[in-house]
Amino acid sequence: MAEHHVVIIGAGMGGLAAALRLAARGVRVTLLERGPKPGGKMREVAVDGALVDSGPTVVTMREVFEDLFDAAGASLGDHLNLRQADVLARHAWSADERLDLYADIERSVEAIGDFAGSRQARLFRDFCARADDMFRTLERAFINEAAPTPLSLVLDSGLIPVARLKPYSTLWQDLGRFFPDERLRQLFGRYATYVGSSPFRAPPTLGIVAHVELGGVWLVEGGIHRLPAALAALAAERGVSLRFGSAVSEVLVQHGRAAGVRLANGEELAADAVLCNADSAALAAGLFGRKPQRAVRRHGVKARSLSAVTFSINAPASGFPLVRHNVFFSRDYAGEFSAIFEQGRIPDEPTVYVCAQDRDDAGTDPGGPERLFCLVNAPPRGDIQPFDAGEIEQCEEHTFNLLARCGLQVDLAPERRVITTPTEFEHLFPATGGALYGRTSHGWQGPFSRSGARSKVPRLYLAGGSVHPGPGVPMAAISGRLAAEAVLEDLSST
Repeated sequence: MAEHHVVIIGAGMGGLAAALRLAARGVRVTLLERGPKPGGKMREVAVDGALVDSGPTVVTMREVFEDLFDAAGASLGDHLNLRQADVLARHAWSADERLDLYADIERSVEAIGDFAGSRQARLFRDFCARADDMFRTLERAFINEAAPTPLSLVLDSGLIPVARLKPYSTLWQDLGRFFPDERLRQLFGRYATYVGSSPFRAPPTLGIVAHVELGGVWLVEGGIHRLPAALAALAAERGVSLRFGSAVSEVLVQHGRAAGVRLANGEELAADAVLCNADSAALAAGLFGRKPQRAVRRHGVKARSLSAVTFSINAPASGFPLVRHNVFFSRDYAGEFSAIFEQGRIPDEPTVYVCAQDRDDAGTDPGGPERLFCLVNAPPRGDIQPFDAGEIEQCEEHTFNLLARCGLQVDLAPERRVITTPTEFEHLFPATGGALYGRTSHGWQGPFSRSGARSKVPRLYLAGGSVHPGPGVPMAAISGRLAAEAVLEDLSST
């Protein structure tokens, strides 16, 4: 296919994965990125002389990346050092209520038994078995399917396995069968936020996250930004033309199909196909021109996923035994999601995720300042009602009051932290309002609502966390594979 040329917009995970696979099959690929380096949402923030990972922090589904490197004739281990985490996360509800979950299910069973009793430990086993069953049902017929539908899922997997998924229920309702301890129901309900959704509205199928995490959580030595950097370097070796600082202003549509792009500087690049790795909302909003607007269905503001307020910190921390990943829970989980999705405001007491980048499973204190990434969920209103300074100050106060209630003290001198709000995320990812995960997965049809690899404009393809199969580093990589396969199939027919 050396005679074919594909232009890819965006060097996030989906775009990089697609570029590598296409180049490996002999396609000439130009990868355009408006920023100075690859990675998309896998970003670093400079804070007081340190670089803090301030997006995704871990890799799951390692086999997805082993397959990606293998497809390019390379080995993952030759390019990156990955270390499996023994402690998945440390969870806290107060200074006296803490629970660690482990990659070893037996250690987690024991920990849950000590925390909430033997019956709860047995029910956790049942939950893990259900998560495994759900993943087996969904892996081929949904996750790895280019454009799944409820009918195709039933036809592929069978009516009984699909019925076991309880699609008309919600994750929160389903968790009630396994976790009479409200704290654990809250812990596993958090899986809905991995796709920017509410556990009170999302379907039970998001319980598959338990299966994914127990399959291995991997830390990238040197920081997760090493992953897109390695993929970009390998893509260049395989002949991909990477152009950073190259913003695309328009996808050119001729004779009813995508035919190339126009850059912000006026330069035009002809192509046999265009693959867009930007958020699909940017296409629908006309940010790539009027003609490609019809490529995807536009979703309303209420369908947007969660945004966030994040604190990238380089400061001393004390009083709580941090490990790499830590979650501090609010006392009103239902109120938290009601505030975000119904009232459009930051919760009075948000649940807080803290990645202590310089810690290990043993929680060894690095001594002195350390890199912390703190995230609280927020409404995606960065374009329609930007947050004022008072709201952000109040969010900061509530966030670190909760951490203090659980025992964690952090030096919050202004020069030691950088705050990113939904307004800044809107600037980074235009037309999203700051939504970080595309659209929500609320309702039984939610997981099927994302656009597939093929758009409604011929020869214009989609990849990234806003399209199927969804957000997260491995899912975005899978979307890149699905898009590349669609491109190859369509180009081979001409």
